Amino acid sequence: MIELAVGIFLGIDGGGTKTTCVVGDDSSLLVTATAGPSNVVRVGEERARESLDEAIRHACKAAGITPAQVDGTCIGLAGAARPEIAEIVRRLLSEIVSGPVNVVGDMEIAMQAAFGSGPGVIVNAGTGSFAYGRDKAGRTERVGGWGFAISDEGSGQWIGRTAITAIYRAHDEGERTMLLPELLRLWKLSSLNDLVRPANASPPPDFSSLFPIVLAVADAGDAIARSVLTQAGVELARLVKLVIRRLFAEEGSVPVAMTGGVLRQSALVRQVFYNSLRSEYPNASVNSTVIEPVKGALELARQAGMK
Repeated sequence: MIELAVGIFLGIDGGGTKTTCVVGDDSSLLVTATAGPSNVVRVGEERARESLDEAIRHACKAAGITPAQVDGTCIGLAGAARPEIAEIVRRLLSEIVSGPVNVVGDMEIAMQAAFGSGPGVIVNAGTGSFAYGRDKAGRTERVGGWGFAISDEGSGQWIGRTAITAIYRAHDEGERTMLLPELLRLWKLSSLNDLVRPANASPPPDFSSLFPIVLAVADAGDAIARSVLTQAGVELARLVKLVIRRLFAEEGSVPVAMTGGVLRQSALVRQVFYNSLRSEYPNASVNSTVIEPVKGALELARQAGMK
């Protein structure tokens, strides 16, 4: 049982694949819990509420408290800039926890975790992707993150979709790749022809679920899978280059941080990203540790509670 300090706060990272909730007091992170996706745009209000409720209750139980003892909560998620989405999430959380609820964009909690209130550029590659920067004067720029169908280059969704494109290109060009049998096994299909229908379905399948397969096949040495991940690293570097060009063209050193499951799990994507970025911007100081945005959400909850 954790003895309650002056304040108890929740930080939540509401993603398209998973929801992470941390409980902390005024200075320490106490416990962490995860649940399913809570991105309202992707999974709907009912599924989002289930995931939020599960993550919060598990975290509070591990901390020896109840949701009614929470003094403040901050959640970061994609789509929070849309007032209707922010209001839905605020209402869902207010039904679970006590205290004020702050709903912000996923880029805001990532920036807080990486740089606090200081300048820098962060690149996120999870289910979706974006790059976001803030300079010393407080000016901000965002690049990418315009949605799975038209953007989110280098993300898990993009990697899965690009892998299927690569499978068919390899077939047309008479090349072989282990991506095909592994994908057929995952989707319980028998042949390349069987893949056409689900790959082109409307609504589209969860292409991000293919990322673990692409990663495993690439690690086993498959050239086509490695090419897909290499492209992802280049695309993510391109996003950051655009932000640097707009905000830091005259700066000596630019702090850069990485976040998201793709960058966390793939050493190849990280290395290609680093090499591509530094080849054009050698003044970029890249933090090699992939940061956890949920820690930024916790800090923002604390800041709001201490005002």
